[in-house]
Amino acid sequence: MSKILVIAEHLNGKLNPSTARAVSAATAIKAETIDVLVLSDKVDAIAKEAAKIQGISRVFTVERAENAHPLASMLAPQIAKAAANYSHVFVPSTTFGKDVAPRAAALLGVAQISDVMSAEGSHTFKRPIYAGNAIITVEADPSQTVVATIRTASWPTAADNANSAPIEALDLDVALPTHTRFVELKQGKSDRPDLQSASRVVSGGRGVGSKENFEIIYKFADKIGAAVGASRAAVDAGYVPNELQVGQTGKIIAPELYIAIGISGAIQHLTGIKDAGTIVAINKDAEAPIFEVADIGLVGDLFKLIPELEQAIG
Repeated sequence: MSKILVIAEHLNGKLNPSTARAVSAATAIKAETIDVLVLSDKVDAIAKEAAKIQGISRVFTVERAENAHPLASMLAPQIAKAAANYSHVFVPSTTFGKDVAPRAAALLGVAQISDVMSAEGSHTFKRPIYAGNAIITVEADPSQTVVATIRTASWPTAADNANSAPIEALDLDVALPTHTRFVELKQGKSDRPDLQSASRVVSGGRGVGSKENFEIIYKFADKIGAAVGASRAAVDAGYVPNELQVGQTGKIIAPELYIAIGISGAIQHLTGIKDAGTIVAINKDAEAPIFEVADIGLVGDLFKLIPELEQAIG
């Protein structure tokens, strides 16, 4: 039977929802055991959050000063050591997961499986290739530990359980490297919902026209309580910072509602929203590719349509 270790992603003492999505992937395999590993310098609050996720057996914690920041060089040796008795190690396919999982896989001497979007069996998975234009089936060697990043947009968030799973401190005898040190973390600060976990997202593209004009996107997003995203064209043009980029080379998201404003719909962008619930497109070009995937399309000037929508919302 499969025993799966899910690596918890967290920041500033809070568990990222991506962890619960990785647990959903583990649950799909019908594993005998699903444990969560929390690596931090202060584990208590994070571990208590993780313990509420439905489907997990235990939460293991490793509290060390070196775990204050998510440095892959520090975390990977601990993950590899903790994974000794597990058949699978699952990590969210986020910036965090894409950083740490390859190092952990290398230390375990196995090849990593990226962006798992479905499980056909305990060692058979499906993942996207060619910018999402094709889906490939990958079969892992049952004799080796499976290290996989989980495409969070393809999995639901595991529900909270009424009873919390037991929490146990783990003592890992592993030497950590000394050649890496944390300097600082630079990230955009916003009161808006997180782009990767928001249920509603409003994105703007090149059609918005300028950084100043992008205020109409921010205003509309705030009106409906949505996160803000952007196409690569808008990011490259300097309208918004790159952490807002949605698409193949940006963030892969799956909100319940996605509103694309002034976005033509290049395949790289569509890859990032293929799992969205309802897609609404606003573009003055009736032939824009975005309309081929949109559930609702509005053809017209965004600077006229958005104020009308805001007025209709009230």
